[in-house]
Amino acid sequence: MKTVKEVLAFCKENDVRMIDFKMIDISGKWRQLAIPVERFTEDTMKYGIGFDGSSYGFAPVESSDMVFVPNIESAKLDPFMEVKTVTMTGDVMIIDQKDSNRPFDQYPRNVAKAAVQYMKDTGIADEMLVGPEFEFYIFDHASFNVDHNEAHFHIDTDEAHWNMGIDDEQNLAYHTPYQGGYHLDLPYDITYNLRSRICMMMQDWGIDVKYQHHEVGGPGQVEIEVELADLLTMADNTMITKYLIKNEAIAEGKTATFLPKPLYKEAGSGLHVHMLLKKNGKPIFYDKNGYSLLSETALYFIGGLCKHARALCAFLNPSTQSYKRLVPGFEAPVTIGYATANRSSVVRIPAYAKDPEHKRFELRNGDATCNPYYAYSAILMAGLDGIKNKINPEGKWGPYDYNLFDLSEREKKKIQSLPTSVEEALDCLKKDHDFLTVGGVFPEKLLEIWDKMKREEAREVNETPNPAEFIKYFDC
Repeated sequence: MKTVKEVLAFCKENDVRMIDFKMIDISGKWRQLAIPVERFTEDTMKYGIGFDGSSYGFAPVESSDMVFVPNIESAKLDPFMEVKTVTMTGDVMIIDQKDSNRPFDQYPRNVAKAAVQYMKDTGIADEMLVGPEFEFYIFDHASFNVDHNEAHFHIDTDEAHWNMGIDDEQNLAYHTPYQGGYHLDLPYDITYNLRSRICMMMQDWGIDVKYQHHEVGGPGQVEIEVELADLLTMADNTMITKYLIKNEAIAEGKTATFLPKPLYKEAGSGLHVHMLLKKNGKPIFYDKNGYSLLSETALYFIGGLCKHARALCAFLNPSTQSYKRLVPGFEAPVTIGYATANRSSVVRIPAYAKDPEHKRFELRNGDATCNPYYAYSAILMAGLDGIKNKINPEGKWGPYDYNLFDLSEREKKKIQSLPTSVEEALDCLKKDHDFLTVGGVFPEKLLEIWDKMKREEAREVNETPNPAEFIKYFDC
């Protein structure tokens, strides 16, 4: 659908009664409002729908109105609404006094558009393809609470190894061993059918699924990986994928979480991001004579990622939970470097991707607490900075073609590490953010409110008594 007329014709033909609009807040969550089909007109597209952007976390805009303008091409039937509903995303614009629209520069989709335009303006490339791996847990029960006199969480799933000994109710065995879930088959893998239904919903929505499987975490950790798409489309697809996963899990009486580290001593869930650049339809990351078949341009891009890796964490790992995952021993990278087929390095080059069209690498430290529009845009800006300034990663950041987890403490100190807290990541961003603001891609005001918001979140978490502290120090 491309016009209001086509949307209304579709709604009439399919008995659709509501139009739903999905807007993105600063944290990367969908907000929504809906109108009856009869209220969707040409004026909706011309004047948009006014809303209070400060309630979404954005800085207010003085003397002008902020409006949401739908993107008709994004329209899809929402599979979860009781009343038949067409849903669509869109952009936030500023309506100036002269009645002219201009993009609101803090809005996530507009930042992503600006990053892509900046890439094109440099002449380096005209397309960035992105492909995330969605790791998440599916549980049968998740309760949690923090109060003046209480702080707890309780997770359970029939699949978990801790349920092996249950004897006061029926127990069918086949519980997944501790850290033994990788590619496990039925009957251990109790969420296979749910994942397949989710994948079919993703396909129906236009998201190409590469594969799905059980992950390392025994108590319900799984993964769905998608095929690469352009940066803006994949940021949209990331929002859609999380929406489908969460709601279809609820429909089955389960709950899904993308928390980076929901379980103590279990594998964490990341958002590994595969990427490559194209110019005039041709990939520019391939060179048959280069290291791991990578071109000089690709290596410079990696150099930019490594140089800015610590600052990037402020957008790729923006939660206190992020740094409970970024610890040694659980496959999450903690040191900054690149290598081929090495899951302990921040930048991993898949050895199996050998042809020019698929030659790429992945950034492995990110997680799904990020805002995907900001995260993917920041990755692109760091890589472009590396290309523009010819930042060669060789020597300083690798290649590390060995397991970085096995290094001695003395050797580890020689290699630059990722931040160990969200506050440290924000400190790094304060010192190193010029690569983001060039070309006006990331507004300074956005960086200011992001810093303030994330520090307040971290302070609130850090001030909350933790049950583990009672175990360690109650008898002090």
